[in-house]
Amino acid sequence: MSEQTETPDIKKKVLSTGIRVGTNVKTKFMRQFINQESPEGLYMLDIDQTLARIKTAAKFINRLDIKKVIVCSGREYANMPIEKFCELTDARIMLGRFMPGTLTNPSLPFYTEPQLILVSDPEIDNQAVVEATNAGIPVIGIANTDNLTSNIDLIIPANNRGRRALATVYWLLAREILINRGELTESQDMKYEINDFETKMEEAEEEEFQKQNYRSGS
Repeated sequence: MSEQTETPDIKKKVLSTGIRVGTNVKTKFMRQFINQESPEGLYMLDIDQTLARIKTAAKFINRLDIKKVIVCSGREYANMPIEKFCELTDARIMLGRFMPGTLTNPSLPFYTEPQLILVSDPEIDNQAVVEATNAGIPVIGIANTDNLTSNIDLIIPANNRGRRALATVYWLLAREILINRGELTESQDMKYEINDFETKMEEAEEEEFQKQNYRSGS
């Protein structure tokens, strides 16, 4: 299947997941990825740029030793998406609190030297971003309209607050990595669908709701 045929099908599949829905704040870093404002005052991300950046990220990741790619997140909603992503790609998981010194202090037992860090939110995962920057490790970050991304080497513009939206980003990235490896064709279905990537926990919903309220200032 050609890319021209495949891309519209993928766009149709993912648009309903909220992947392009941003916040009511836009930073100078994210302005280039915004193409619309909703009647509710929310900035909308350009889905074409999101899909293009995911393709770029997949190509970059596939040039590295996948076992030295760390996918981390302190965001509860990201747990299942990252677990599924790492299961399919063999990347390394690092969930929960990012321990200080993980990338910068060789004397610590959990010190590690990855080739790449992938984060779900540059703000929530700031410790990982700062340490990677200090250590000269490139960072790919999923960023919303209100994120500060000065230390992100490759931005994937997407809704990183919504449970289903975040699952969609990791599903798309895993799919693209497998296609680039030749392990999947564009016309084939992956082992998992977007629903399988989605975190389904009442506790996670409550925690994320509280985080969103805090970040929106309400």
